[in-house]
Amino acid sequence: MDLLIKDGLIVNEGKVFTADLHIRNEKIEKIILPGEEYTCPGCEIIQATGKWIFQGVIDDQVHFSDPGLTHKGDIGSESAAAVAGGITSFMEMPNTNPQTISLDLLEQKHEIATKKSLANFSFYLGATNDNLSQIKKLDPRKSCGVKVFMGASTGNMLVNKTKTLKGIFAESPVIIATHCEDETT
Repeated sequence: MDLLIKDGLIVNEGKVFTADLHIRNEKIEKIILPGEEYTCPGCEIIQATGKWIFQGVIDDQVHFSDPGLTHKGDIGSESAAAVAGGITSFMEMPNTNPQTISLDLLEQKHEIATKKSLANFSFYLGATNDNLSQIKKLDPRKSCGVKVFMGASTGNMLVNKTKTLKGIFAESPVIIATHCEDETT
């Protein structure tokens, strides 16, 4: 599908300027500046005079309730809200019910999101004191990171053993996001 957005106010790299935007197959093909010769045969045209055009935003820490507490919201409803607000991609935290602390549970979330999500998605795998073998097997294309809670968290996601922390930081194939509280304090 080709789309030509005409005369929008494009916000990009710290500047706002009027231009046309050619979208092909859901990707930006070209930004056409005023006075530039450009044709787009067969393009659907949207007139955007006076309208702002922003890049999509990535939300790297969402707490959706799917699975387990879908009466609060699910990946479908929450991704719809995200898209309505300009979020094009989200990364969801593992403290759901059940907690996402195994590769099987991570795969289940991917299956749910493939059916329900209106946005791009990824999921954190939650670290525990005893799931380093799962963390080491993470595919970086399937998970945006490992979430480590060094302070109180839900279930058994408190990671408070030095040996476990050293193993996670030495062997995780993905980024590690950490709540760095001192539990005893």
